[in-house]
Formats: sequence, C-alpha cells, structure tokens
Amino acid sequence: MKSFFIFSIFSLSMFQLDAQSLLTAEKLWQLGRVSLEDVSPDGKSTVYSVTNYSVATNKGNTDLYIIDNQTKISKKITAYDGHENNARFRPDGLKIGFLKDGIMHEMNLDGSDLSQVSPLEMNGFLYSPKGNHVIFLQDVKYRKTVREMNPDLPLVNAKIMESLNYRHWKSWDDQHDSNVFFANYEDGKITTAPINIVNEPFEAPVDPDDGIEQIAVSPDGNLIAYSCKKLTGTAYAISTNTDIYVYNIKEKTTKNVSIQNKGYDKSPVFSPDGNFLAWNSMEREGYEADKNRIFLYDLKTEKTTDLTTAFDNFADDPKWSLDSKKLYFIGPHEGTRQIYTLNISSKKIDLLTKGVFDYQAVIPSNNQLVTARVSMSNPVEIFAVNSSNGEANQLTFVNKKLWDSIAKGAVTKKMVKTTDNKMMQVWVVTPPNFDATKKYPSILMCQGGPQSMTSQSFSYRWNMQLMAANGYVVIIPCRRGMPGFGTAWNEQISGDWGGQAMNDLLSAVDDMKKEAYIDGNRIGAAGASFGGFSVYWLAGNHQKRFKAFISHCGLFNMESWYGTTEELWFANWDQKGSYWQKNKPLSYTKHSPHLYVQNWDTPILVIHCEKDYRVPVSEGIQAFQAAQLRGVPSKFLYFEDEGHWVTKPQNSLLWQKEYFGWLDKYLK
Repeated sequence: MKSFFIFSIFSLSMFQLDAQSLLTAEKLWQLGRVSLEDVSPDGKSTVYSVTNYSVATNKGNTDLYIIDNQTKISKKITAYDGHENNARFRPDGLKIGFLKDGIMHEMNLDGSDLSQVSPLEMNGFLYSPKGNHVIFLQDVKYRKTVREMNPDLPLVNAKIMESLNYRHWKSWDDQHDSNVFFANYEDGKITTAPINIVNEPFEAPVDPDDGIEQIAVSPDGNLIAYSCKKLTGTAYAISTNTDIYVYNIKEKTTKNVSIQNKGYDKSPVFSPDGNFLAWNSMEREGYEADKNRIFLYDLKTEKTTDLTTAFDNFADDPKWSLDSKKLYFIGPHEGTRQIYTLNISSKKIDLLTKGVFDYQAVIPSNNQLVTARVSMSNPVEIFAVNSSNGEANQLTFVNKKLWDSIAKGAVTKKMVKTTDNKMMQVWVVTPPNFDATKKYPSILMCQGGPQSMTSQSFSYRWNMQLMAANGYVVIIPCRRGMPGFGTAWNEQISGDWGGQAMNDLLSAVDDMKKEAYIDGNRIGAAGASFGGFSVYWLAGNHQKRFKAFISHCGLFNMESWYGTTEELWFANWDQKGSYWQKNKPLSYTKHSPHLYVQNWDTPILVIHCEKDYRVPVSEGIQAFQAAQLRGVPSKFLYFEDEGHWVTKPQNSLLWQKEYFGWLDKYLK
C-alpha cells in the first residue's frame, strides 16, 4: 500500500509537470509588466500600473489598477489608448492624479469622473503634502537648432557641436533640458502660472534615467528638494558631481546642501516630522559605481552626517518610517536585493527581509511596507512587508494564470573558489524537468556593468528561465566588480577588466564542468555591454573551453570605444584615463579584446544597435569584420532603431530567434 501511494504521488507529480508548458519568447510578451505607483494616505489601498504589449502593433499600453490591501480585490481604473502612469493619491485621499500620455488628469478612486488638471505637458509630478501645490518636471528649450541659427537655409539637415555631451545613451541633444516647476493647485486645477525653480540650462533631474523620484517636498510644503548636475558640455561628460538643491517657496531662494561632496548626490527624502533631509551620496567624482551612502542633513543646524559608515555595501533609495525614527533602504545580500532598516539615533542597520528574490521599491505605510518584488523565477508583483518582522504578503497576482501554467527551472546557489583563493557565489539555473543523470549544454552568462549586480532580476530579453526552458543550464557568476560582496570586491575591477574578473568567469566554468550533468564539450558564453566585452575577451583567451559566443553591444577596441562613447567620467575612471597618456593604462595595452583576435577560432554572433551611444555600433562592426577576415563562423545582427537595449516587441522576438538559433546550432 505504501509503495502504491508513493507511485501515485510520483505519477501525479509527473502529470502536473507534463500539464505545464515550457516558456517561450512569445509567452514572455504576454506577461503584464507591473509597476508600483503609490499607496493611499490611510494605507488601505495601492495604485499600480500594468503595461501590456501587442506584438502585432509593436506597441505597449499602460493602464492603472487599484487594490484593497486587506481584501486583495483589484479593480482596473483606466483603459485608454496609450500610457497612464505616475499615479499619485491626492493628499486628502479622495482623488488619484496621473499622467495620461504626459498630461495631468484626476479621477475618483474607482476611475470615474475623469478631468484634466492642466494642459501642460509634464515628465512627472507630485502633490505637495498639504495639497496646495503641484510640483512637476517639464522640458525647457534653451538652445537653437542649426535651422534656427541659419534661417536662410530652411532645409539644412545638420548638427554643429562645440563641446561634448552632444548625445547621450540613445538620443542627441534636442536643445531642451528638464527643469523643476511648481504651481498653485486647488479643486482639481492648476490655478497659477508655473514657476521654474531651476531656470537654467541644466538637467534637473539628471538625464536620461532619473525622474520625479528625484524630487521631494517638505511636510509643510515650503521646501522642494531636487537633484541636479549643474554642468554642461565637456564638463558634464567627465563629471558625476550631482548635488541636492533645496528651494524655499516663501523666500524664493535655493541652497546647495551637498556642495562639499563631489560625487553623486541623489534621491532626497524629507522626514515626516520636517526636521531632516536624507539622500544617497557617492563620495568620489567620476566614479559612478562608488559605495552609495545615506546622508542625513539637519534642516535646523545644517549639519550633515553619514549614517552608513559601518555598512560595507550599497544602501539605495532611502525611505522614512512614518515616525521619523528609521529609514528603510534597499541593499544587497548574498546576491539578492533586500530591505534593510536604519535606526537614525544609533545608526544601527538590520536586515529586514531574506529570500531568493529582489525588492525594487518601498513605500512605508502604517505598520507595513508596500513594495515590488521580483526573482529569476517570477516577474514583478506587489507585496506588503511587515515592517517589524519582514514577513511578506503578496497583494497582486497579475500574471498568475499564465505563469502558473509554465514549467520553471530550479535556481540554486553554488560557491566556487577563484584563482586567488576567494569564494565566489554563482547562480545556477537548471532546465524544467531536470534529470541529473543526463548531460546538458550550458551557457555562461557574462553580466554587464561592469559594476552591475547579478541578483534576482527578471529580464524580458536575457531571461534565465527562457534559457533553461530551451534546454540549457545557465551559469551566472557574481564575479569581481559586482556590488553586494563588500567594497573591495566591487572596486577590484576598475582598471583590470581583462584580469581577475575574467579569471572569475573561467573559474565558474571550470568548476561547473566537474558536475556530472554538464557536457564540457557544449558550453557557450553570452553577454551584453561589459558582458559583451567579456565575450570578446574570452574569445581570444578561452583555451578551447567554449563552443559558441554571443556578444550584444560589447566593447571590442578600448581605444576606439574611448574615442566615441559619451559618459567620459565612466571611461576615465574604469580605464584609468585616456589612451594618449604618457603612461598608457593597461586597459589599452593588455586588456582590450581586439588585441587577441589572432586567437579567435570559435563561432561568434555579434549583436549591435545603431542608437547605442554608450557603446557605439562601430564596436560591433569591428568585431564582426575581424571574425570574418579570420575565417571564424560569424553573424552580425543589427538593429537600426534600438539603443543599448532592444525594447520593441518584434525586434525582441527576432533577437531571441537569432540568439537561440545560434546556440542550438553550435551547442546542440
């Protein structure tokens, strides 16, 4: 009877696995992409957005939802064409304001009674805590186009540059800069002309990724804090010196409260009692991956204190507890991103949450934190976390039906000894229905950055579960240069791109080859950005370990890359200077992948995009041309309308088709 019971359980388990389907690239695009927007003043409701994509139209659409945090009953409250986002509860809790394709609107909590607050186009907005002002971002035109400077040549199509920073990530200078505005607000309308509190040709907040989260308003509504890098042109391109400015509405004055610090100062937040301002701060100018500290500024004494001197890791995105006694922040822990608490009086830091997942955002509310959570095995959903014990309660289940129908691979940790006798964490993802008695092909995933963390993120392109579903074991090393394992581990990579970090990647592969289920003759390597650099470097130095390579937007020739990239502060720090220095850095004489092309003998797929100004397309062209002239089997996948990432649905599907087609051809 006992053996029959065991057999029955086994059979049921097998049936359940068979009933599930494997993940495909097409199914990834059927998932709704969830984003936390805001929590109601009484803490009872959460508004969130879901973006769904149509492959047929090659477009996305974003709608807003509201959920009761107790009953978990969710209701869709917008259903317009285009994008509704930046949702904020009005301070009285009676209305929700949001941007409908960039225009501010309001509605009741159930989505009814839609009205336009202002015809002004905005890049983001906040209500002041007292509800008497709206603070928003708007682009301001400060510079003339070539046509405007030459009215006698109305059909001219040209750009004229006299300094650097003329293009950034994937766009050229459009003569506009984002500035911060405020205007009086009453009964659902902006009632006065907006006042520009920056009123200078500087990006506030910093382009291209920062938004309304870089703006904060004091509880009494009199102070507006914002981050801004008050530099332009070549000076902007070589510096990270971003400061926190505080504007006084009554006095019409602005004060730089972080003037002594020369690195990044971002993410200001006022304490609910109005006594303090906290923000993230990096110490060294030009080092974008410096330790992210939390600074506390006393608004009365004007004294600044570093609260994180004893914390040897990043402390990102601080948020105040409602009693102003603690700060919550996101920090790394064993290859994940968790929530920490920071006691203001004692500076004591405690880990609040644990698990194989990442937390992305935190909004303190009553005795809980409303947050977004994600893992390699689950797309983003909204959770409530108990602020005392860290217990998590899932609120939204946007993708449950589809995601539950898909068989997932296991995600496990493995510790590997490196060539310098350190222990390195490696994530390993195995295929669904994994059989340890079989031999599997595998992929070494080379993370970008280089100071980007390999954590429990969920990518819609570099998706680890999709790779596992295609029959591959995925090997993901937390190599040198990644945050989360102490400052020394993070900083070792600067000036040594082709050194210990590459040895770490090879250590992970060599260790994994000892596993009985790994076919040592069918291993590939893939990566993007610095991960693409890693692939190019491995291609010339791998000593027959790999059978296929894929490099997406990778750096190939460090001299040509230095001469064409835009964020020179990054290049100057991580390459230890320019290639024309008297003492030429090893980055150019030893670590550049193009120096080892004579050793290339393994099939390589090169992927690059025209609008990638971070790593210009010439890097991919050089690599492909070298492979072709060397007689190495190679292919070049080129996207004319994408930047450093591939974001359009049909482009992404083609990317996946070519990616797995290449791997299957040489590893299966």
